[in-house]
Amino acid sequence: MFKKLKNWLKEFNAEREAKKYITKDTKTGVPKTAKEIATAKKEPWVGVLDTHVNPDNVRNGFFELDWNEYFIVQLNQAGYRGDSEEAIVDQWFQDLCQNIGKEAGMDMERRGSGYINVNNLGNGRSEIG
Repeated sequence: MFKKLKNWLKEFNAEREAKKYITKDTKTGVPKTAKEIATAKKEPWVGVLDTHVNPDNVRNGFFELDWNEYFIVQLNQAGYRGDSEEAIVDQWFQDLCQNIGKEAGMDMERRGSGYINVNNLGNGRSEIG
């Protein structure tokens, strides 16, 4: 499962990096990010900013995620609820990881896991590990 998730993230990050600055602001000439463009269009956006894996224990690590307010609305419409945006995104991310595991043929119901720590970085960003 970890290999499949790692490959997915590698492709996702390569695509995100290639599209990081899609256009420039017409007034300032400053590059606009995919998040800024999606937010201006009032479209949901989520991205993986960074992936950290403990080299001594690959079961430990975290993903640094970023999202906009419209992604939270989309998750709410899909039935995700929580006390904070971070809790809502955490539920979605756990589902995503479980679905990747299931697609890889792993029994995700009996799979033991550690804990998930969510560190609010502010500005719609969190570390989930």
